[in-house]
Amino acid sequence: MARASRAETCVVACAEAWRGDGEVLASAMGVVPTIGARLARLTFAPDLLLTDGEATLMADVPSLGSKGEVAEGWLPYRRHLALVTGGRRHVMMGASQLDRHGNQNISCIGDWERPARQLLGVRGAPVNTLNNPTSYWIPRHSPRVLVERVDMVSGVGYDRAAAAGPSATRFHRIRRVVTDLAVLDFETPDRTMRLRSLHPGVTAEEVREATGFPLVVPATVPFTRTPTDAELRLIREVIDPAGLREGEVRA
Repeated sequence: MARASRAETCVVACAEAWRGDGEVLASAMGVVPTIGARLARLTFAPDLLLTDGEATLMADVPSLGSKGEVAEGWLPYRRHLALVTGGRRHVMMGASQLDRHGNQNISCIGDWERPARQLLGVRGAPVNTLNNPTSYWIPRHSPRVLVERVDMVSGVGYDRAAAAGPSATRFHRIRRVVTDLAVLDFETPDRTMRLRSLHPGVTAEEVREATGFPLVVPATVPFTRTPTDAELRLIREVIDPAGLREGEVRA
C-alpha cells in the first residue's frame, strides 16, 4: 500500500499505548486516539472495551461517524465512574499544557485569579490520573503546550503525586505521550519526560526545539513503528474511510 502518512503513524503510536491492557475500557479523546483504540481492538488487543461515547459498550467496531450495530453492555454515567475509580480504564486525554513531570492543564491559561483564557475546566482529570492509567495525545507539539510549568494542574503528574503520598501514587501511572513529532514517556529515575521514539522524518533536535523544557534524550532513539499493510487497510477502509485523521495532524 501507499506509504503511511504522519497521521497514520500517530494512530499506531496511540494504539500501542493500549497493548497488553486486557479487558479495560479504552477512553480515547480525539480523532487519532479514537482510531488508535479501534485499531488496537481489531488487531492485538481484542479484549479492549469500546464505548460509543454515550452509554453503550460496542461489540463491533464501526467506522468513525457510524453507530455500532451490536451492543455488549450498558455503561451509564454512574457505572462509568465506578470503572474509573476501580482502575478498569485507560484514558488518553488531550492537554492544553503538559510539563516535564506529566502535570496537565485543561482549565485556564494565565494566572488563576485573572486568566487570559478559560478552557474546559478541570473536569475528571484528577480522578483519571490518580485511579487508572493515563496517556496523552498532543496533535501540535510546541513549547506552548510542552511547558516548563503548567498554569494550573488539572491532571496530576509524577512530582505532585509523590508529594501527596502513597494514597496518590498507588494507582498513578502516565504511560505514554504521543505527539505529531514523537512518542514520549516517563521511564527515567526521577520520572521526568523522556523521548521514547521519533516519528519517521523527525530529528531529536526538532523535538528538543519544540519542547519548552530540557527533555531527556537517550543516546540512541528508535523510530516509531509505522503501520503494517494490514493495519493501513483497517485504518483507511474500515475505521476512517473519510480520512478524518489527516485533519488532526498537520504533517
